[in-house]
Amino acid sequence: MRKILKKPEVLAPAGNLEKLKIAIRYGADAVYIGGQAFGLRSRAGNFSYEEMQEGVAFAHERDAKVYVAANMVAHDGDTEGAGEFFRTLRDIGIDAVIVSDPALISICFADAPGLPVHLSTQASATNYKTLEFWKQQGLERVVLAREVSMSEIQEIGQNTDVEMEAFIHGAMCISYSGRCTLSNHMANRDANRGGCAQSCRWKYDLFEMDNGLPRNIVDEDEEPFSMSAVDLSMIRYIPDMVEAGVDSLKIEGRMKSIHYVSTVASVYRKVVDAYCADPDNFVFDPAWEDELWKVAQRELSTGFFYREPTEDEQLFGKTRKIPQYAFAAQVLDYDPETKIATLQQRNNFGVGEEIEFYGPGEVGFKQVVTELWNEFDEPIDRAPNAMMTVKMTVDHPVAEFYFMRKKKVERVRTKVK
Repeated sequence: MRKILKKPEVLAPAGNLEKLKIAIRYGADAVYIGGQAFGLRSRAGNFSYEEMQEGVAFAHERDAKVYVAANMVAHDGDTEGAGEFFRTLRDIGIDAVIVSDPALISICFADAPGLPVHLSTQASATNYKTLEFWKQQGLERVVLAREVSMSEIQEIGQNTDVEMEAFIHGAMCISYSGRCTLSNHMANRDANRGGCAQSCRWKYDLFEMDNGLPRNIVDEDEEPFSMSAVDLSMIRYIPDMVEAGVDSLKIEGRMKSIHYVSTVASVYRKVVDAYCADPDNFVFDPAWEDELWKVAQRELSTGFFYREPTEDEQLFGKTRKIPQYAFAAQVLDYDPETKIATLQQRNNFGVGEEIEFYGPGEVGFKQVVTELWNEFDEPIDRAPNAMMTVKMTVDHPVAEFYFMRKKKVERVRTKVK
């Protein structure tokens, strides 16, 4: 008899309040955000306390959770105000904080009792004894190091009841568990205190000495050298994650767009629901993967889950094209009698172009733009101005918070490895 599977939560990034609401509308069970202190994304649209209150209210009304990342590595003086910060989060109703530094963990437990603490991936938890240690300290969930393999996750799940959270989609830091000092040296910005300049993704020439003279060894038809990894995607392997007992499937990308957040959250929601509903008869739909490629910015791989990454999982070598879709508009309203949708423009589009609509839980559909009107109901050929209000005839019913995108260039896709 098959064991009863626990459906994992789909955990999406939310760089600001708009993204929080979109992620939840598009299927996320939980979101993680940043406050205005103690996090690792100083350039993200971090939340004020008032925005947190609104976000928590929105999430809890829809049975979703909100976690706050406070995962910086604290130097002397960095912990000032942490107790008040954690108390405020607790009183707002934040469901948990994600922390890596033992000092901040200790402060949180002492000054904000009742606020759950999750261990950040920055802490490099790679075995069940480590999870048991943190359980003894009072933590209920651990975000596993990105370097753990699937077999290691299975072993961890068999030997501890601590909740496991694992990254399943998004950017992969080239350094071990994100603990990098390259940005400190290259840009004098501390990556572990929120200032990462992403120096690993800069494009470098690569030289060797040839008869005493430097010679660039990067060919003209190759990308300049970088130290950046391709992105992670476990879309085809969600069954393995569920069977291994992973409690939370985490999507990276607090600085990504609402186009990205909505698409990725929606796709993983579909896959998780489909597998958990009938695991014995689950069949992977290639359309799910095709959907992810519409927002991919780099090639995709399975990271460390099934083998040690090689140079093929690094962004270097022959130039590789990836999908290029532009987020064109957001639906504000739809009149079913006239089949006219009111849109807020996000990227230039016009009559004669093929576009695609998609919405929460809905399969997208394509059509050609045949007519456009501005906010004064005057006919126009294009919608060139950012955030302008336009109207168009739509072939199928849509609703508020549906999105419209358009294909920019032809693509050459690389399969998930």
